[in-house]
Amino acid sequence: MQHPQVKAFFDQDTNTFSYVVNDPQTNCCAVIDSVLNYDAASASTSTESADQIIQYIGDHQLKVEWILETHVHADHLTASQYLKSKLGGKVAMSQKISIVQETFSAIYGIDIKYFNTHQTFDYLFKDNEHFSIGNLDAFNLPTPGHTPACLSYVIGDAVFVGDTLFMPDYGTARCDFPKGSADTLFDSVQALYELPDQTRVFLCHDYKPEGRSEYCYETSINAQKQSNIHIDAKTRRQDFVNMRQARDATLAMPKLILPSIQINMDAGRFPEPESNGIRYLKLPLNFFKQ
Repeated sequence: MQHPQVKAFFDQDTNTFSYVVNDPQTNCCAVIDSVLNYDAASASTSTESADQIIQYIGDHQLKVEWILETHVHADHLTASQYLKSKLGGKVAMSQKISIVQETFSAIYGIDIKYFNTHQTFDYLFKDNEHFSIGNLDAFNLPTPGHTPACLSYVIGDAVFVGDTLFMPDYGTARCDFPKGSADTLFDSVQALYELPDQTRVFLCHDYKPEGRSEYCYETSINAQKQSNIHIDAKTRRQDFVNMRQARDATLAMPKLILPSIQINMDAGRFPEPESNGIRYLKLPLNFFKQ
């Protein structure tokens, strides 16, 4: 089985891991789940996290073919457009982004015709579609539940699961966002558990639960099946759904969900400037009231 090289980058403000995955034979690579730094108090962006990726790619003379999103993130802004402007590559995610765009266009008061006529992702994957990174064979595995457009990317002996799974000692993704489903997430995890046990699993987040001193980003399918505290190989569907729904009812909304979703569902593009030259985000007051 092919063994891609994987370099992880950690943004501690959002507990997010981004990845550069490359084919050592051709030096072609993909960037997965990049982060654009965002200061909520000043509504200002910066590029420290993305610049680390750019530096690494330049130092290793890699060629970017893909800038991949596992889903529309609710906890950070994507740096996909900034990376594309500096490195090239195609910004891509699931074709089911249309469900997220339709759902949140209604929430933000955005005309859905904009997305129907101006799709801003460079490429939208069909379910289970194969693609290549240099000589590496890759394919997407649909893993909805956290959102309806979640994908995991299987690249050689590695899988990048987005928010579907966390480290075994932390569990699984929340499912209480619009169009989320704990029942669907159960099926998605079962699909991941059908991958070979030795498959390397790379996570989008780690929150370092009590008792663990280090942040972690890599585990394995076997480790998840044996010891994930929410869903191991023996967990029954209804037990998982009951646990997930009860846990989700106690969670606060992510701090950056309102700026993140409207940027990320538009492939990381900012709103057009208004007549004064300033760009504005929209906030749906009281819609997500706890």
